[in-house]
Amino acid sequence: MGVGPGDPELLTIAAVRAVEQAEVVAYPVGRVGGTGMALTIAERWLKPDQQRLPLLFPMVAEAGPRIDAWRCAADRLAQLVGEGRRVVLLCEGDVSLFATGSYVQLALRERYPDLPFRLVPGIPAVCAAAAAAPSQGLDLPLAFQQEGLLIRPCPESSAPLEVLLQVAEENHTVLGLIKVGQRWPWVRTVLQRRNLLEQAVFAQRVGWPDQWIARAAEVSEETKPYFSLLLIRQFWPQVLP
Repeated sequence: MGVGPGDPELLTIAAVRAVEQAEVVAYPVGRVGGTGMALTIAERWLKPDQQRLPLLFPMVAEAGPRIDAWRCAADRLAQLVGEGRRVVLLCEGDVSLFATGSYVQLALRERYPDLPFRLVPGIPAVCAAAAAAPSQGLDLPLAFQQEGLLIRPCPESSAPLEVLLQVAEENHTVLGLIKVGQRWPWVRTVLQRRNLLEQAVFAQRVGWPDQWIARAAEVSEETKPYFSLLLIRQFWPQVLP
């Protein structure tokens, strides 16, 4: 179940109802004893008598521990459902977009093909950022009519980002780059070289109380952003109001 990027008010009615009806609320954590962002977002809608179930998904590059975690989560959720419990698994943003829940979904389908479940979509951070930007005087619609929209993690180096920007410009595609983080200093250099700093919107911790949305030109290279993204529009339609 997607809980959106940060603001509890951005949960859909379907998501709130799913939480209210659940007996067990499962949520991802990156370390033992952690709380997890998904639980923090949805906590307003939880009830005291609901069981809270942290599921450990280690933030490691190795495949083995991650596969084990997805399968263990699927086993635990299937066990609870088999006992007749109503269970929801919380997921930041949307449940199908760069989501841990997608791996659990596939593990459930593989290991328990007859187990019923449904996905409740959530609001992706790029959509929430585009909606919040006008409050800062920044209008950046994600896509008009025949335009394209590409949402992807920020590349690891400048060369592939240069290629990505060039292809996006040629194909009239707006870029939503997530997980900018510590890459920001060299990403800023690339945007400056292509004269895109004034046209790009920088967003950090979208939906949280300390949300920061600004024109990329206003974010210095010394900034070390956390949970940040970029919206990059390199063109505008010829016909506008």
